[in-house]
Amino acid sequence: MGPVAGARRALVNARVLVDEGFVDGQAVIVEGDRIVAVVPADDARAKSAERHDLAGAMLVPGFLDVQVNGGGGVLFNDAPTVETLRTIGRAHRRFGTTGFLPTLISDDLSVIAAAIAAVKRALAERVPGVIGVHIEGPFISEARKGAHDPAKFRDLDDRGVQLLTSLGTGRTLVTLAPEVTDVETIRRLTRAGVVVSAGHTDATFEQMQEAFRHGVTGLTHLFNAMSPLTSREPGAVGAALDDPDCWCGLIVDGRHVHPAALRLALRCKSAERFVLVTDAMPIVGSDQDYFMLQGRRVSVRDGVCVDENGTLAGAALDMASAVRNTVELLGVPVERAARMASTYPAQFLGLGRELGRIAPGYRANLTVLDEKLTARAAWIDGSPG
Repeated sequence: MGPVAGARRALVNARVLVDEGFVDGQAVIVEGDRIVAVVPADDARAKSAERHDLAGAMLVPGFLDVQVNGGGGVLFNDAPTVETLRTIGRAHRRFGTTGFLPTLISDDLSVIAAAIAAVKRALAERVPGVIGVHIEGPFISEARKGAHDPAKFRDLDDRGVQLLTSLGTGRTLVTLAPEVTDVETIRRLTRAGVVVSAGHTDATFEQMQEAFRHGVTGLTHLFNAMSPLTSREPGAVGAALDDPDCWCGLIVDGRHVHPAALRLALRCKSAERFVLVTDAMPIVGSDQDYFMLQGRRVSVRDGVCVDENGTLAGAALDMASAVRNTVELLGVPVERAARMASTYPAQFLGLGRELGRIAPGYRANLTVLDEKLTARAAWIDGSPG
């Protein structure tokens, strides 16, 4: 149930992350599903509102995760339904995620169609947290398949383009390998409003540069499942770090990528172009220690998801932990790490005017963190939870 229309609430006694950084002594005024003001706590509007005392915690923009395969014991590929999306959303909300793209890894077109239909219905029903869909494959490189099933891979033809552009609401993010398609197809997707990211790609440096010129704006889980940076062929990694404008998704769990490599990446370009993602699997928000992925058993070993061949298969990571790891392993200030989980992903998706900031007019998607960067509450469109 959403917030009562016209109800005014004041979130007080918190360190609030605004554009200038953390500030004290401010009240965030929420009416309905929007932030209407950030004012001194003794302002008349704060005094007359229903007050929510946050006991000195940090209040940051709600986390936005563009790569969520599952959570709460369910995998989107297994059951692309609205109920699955509700379950995933509830699981990740516990860790401060207030907006997410349910992510479908390489599968048949019929499954992609079912996933898009489920997301369209979830958006119509305002399922908390759902803001669109991420189709990761099957238009990717077998050479960099990772845990994806190569039997599902296919060319991106007219039928595929029509399907990928069919959501009609929310945001659609597509991960593809630029070298297995062509620039005109990429342009067709971007003209239809699709956000295109390169991933599971063996592209050369030059192929990546061409892709950037024709609409690719991001890299999916930088370093993982892509051509590496070498001395004479910089590959996809080198292209991403050399381009000042492309967005780079980072899985900061200390396992997918060595922290030193991530620290080096952060020295190559502005931190404002890095986006934290979880690549979360069903075990997040559940007590499971394994799950099935397209017929293969994936086990959690020492906090890492690996299939029977020892291949990484998604992550056992939640967004609050990703923020905490970014601070502890990469030396990033808390305010910057929080923005990498909220402000920058919103901008990457073209939602920077409604999500990712604590400012008047923005949706009241907010995350409460304690001093250990543990999520204590998450507000979605003005509703606490």
